[in-house]
Amino acid sequence: MRNLPNILSGARLVATIPLVILILLKAPWALLTATALFAAGSVTDTIDGRLARHYHLVSNLGVFLDLTADKVFVCAALIALVQIGFVPAWIVIVIVAREFLVSGLRSLAAAQGVVIPAGRWGKQKTLLTLVSIGGILLATGIGGRTAFPLGLATGGAPGSFSDYLLVLSDIILLLAVIWTVFSAVEYLRSGRSVIFTSGSSGS
Repeated sequence: MRNLPNILSGARLVATIPLVILILLKAPWALLTATALFAAGSVTDTIDGRLARHYHLVSNLGVFLDLTADKVFVCAALIALVQIGFVPAWIVIVIVAREFLVSGLRSLAAAQGVVIPAGRWGKQKTLLTLVSIGGILLATGIGGRTAFPLGLATGGAPGSFSDYLLVLSDIILLLAVIWTVFSAVEYLRSGRSVIFTSGSSGS
């Protein structure tokens, strides 16, 4: 039990490789398998943290694995979806840029002994992103092909359940981008005292 949270985080990190391969294959069976794998990885994201806190198993290694696995797992899936033309690149740029910003801010805060907790916008952004990615994988796996609003066309107007599911997933992803921006602002406001504190600089 003691190592279970770390094992789950490590498994999610390793699962990124087959997840990306399945997405890049782009075949319906591969996308449906990727949907199941992504869903399983998303569930472990919730379980490992709760186990660690409930059984007081929080460690530096566990925190590192959890945060790293989360970012790699989600960002890799999004980048793979960009490569096969299912998600516009600008969306992933916004999401990844926010991750760099938050990671840099947290590192700066940690160097000053300050902890910046995850905010409400950030938690909601994570949920929206996970749901949208899973929905896109499922919808395209069962034949969804429709136009992505604001930046990418993968087909025509929706005409089937899978098309409407893809439209809904696309809309949720756009909401995730909006929440991403608000989350970045939230972190900047929480860490403004850290940013403007005098100290040594580095590159």
